[in-house]
Amino acid sequence: MTPKLDRLLALVAAEKASDLHLIVGVPPSLRINGDIIFADDDAVAAHETRGILDVLLNDAQRAAFDRDWELCISVHHEAVGRMRITLYRRNGAPEISIRFCGRRVFSREELGLPAKIDDLARRRNGLILVTGPTGAGKTTTLNYLVDSINRERRCKIVTIEDPIEFVHENNLAIIVQQEVLTDTHSFGRALIHALRQDPDVIVVGEMRDHHAIATALTAAETGHLVLATLHSPSTGQAIERIIGTFEGNAQRQVVMQLANSLQGIISQELLPSLDGGRVLASELLIANGAIRNIIRENQLHQLDNCLQTGTREGMQLMDACLHTLYTRCKVTFDVALSRARHPDHFSKRNA
Repeated sequence: MTPKLDRLLALVAAEKASDLHLIVGVPPSLRINGDIIFADDDAVAAHETRGILDVLLNDAQRAAFDRDWELCISVHHEAVGRMRITLYRRNGAPEISIRFCGRRVFSREELGLPAKIDDLARRRNGLILVTGPTGAGKTTTLNYLVDSINRERRCKIVTIEDPIEFVHENNLAIIVQQEVLTDTHSFGRALIHALRQDPDVIVVGEMRDHHAIATALTAAETGHLVLATLHSPSTGQAIERIIGTFEGNAQRQVVMQLANSLQGIISQELLPSLDGGRVLASELLIANGAIRNIIRENQLHQLDNCLQTGTREGMQLMDACLHTLYTRCKVTFDVALSRARHPDHFSKRNA
């Protein structure tokens, strides 16, 4: 690392920042509790970001960045642990966004996850999705699920990540973590070959295209537990996105595969909390007979009713979670209202 980056990483550790942005022409920027804060430092110069890249990248990574102008890698640093480093270009100069992955897997209580998620992690097959916008903690939840399985089950877990953000140590399980562009050329190829590695659990960092989705669904149908993330704002839209990736006969097949293999979806967001930190709000769908039938019959508008009537099974609507966070003085009314799926109903309920 360069002296300037070492100094900034020490600042990140002291301030407990989640991200560091090195943008040419402005001071280094830290994301602290969801807000961007400028460091008390000189503006970043292009020669500084180029110097950092020269230190960070090996020859293959440098060639990939020169070719594609975009790259995502993971690096370990003593001050902050593992980092996900995203490189891109602006006005011809390289710039850097760094996400800090943490040194340990937090407990369910620390993360604020619903209790029923532990039961989902104990399923032996099927598909579990973690959805939400960028920065909502999807990877953190995914790593919690992997850690839960690792602590309770003697099995083999294969992960496919871009890049690896947290390194799991073998406990009861054996864990093989593969990184795209380091251990494999692509998600799709790695996912196909993962099926030949005698896995019990397959973890897909993100389902990006119809090939990855189709392979993941097939794996979930054939006796594997598949954990994956998806960029989607709600449980219902996650299902719509998967189905909408396909057309014609392929779409009908995916509908049936999804209805048969889906175990659950957790959709989540991180909200600014009253204590100055951030708090998790989540929606949890657990696939039962009614939900599987809704998927088969393409009646997705009925999902909210099923989630509401499924509270005894551990299901949770996002608006119900927001109401709980507000009544427990975890978030302000305005924050809760801004994230509500049905703002009018939420306002009347909390009037």
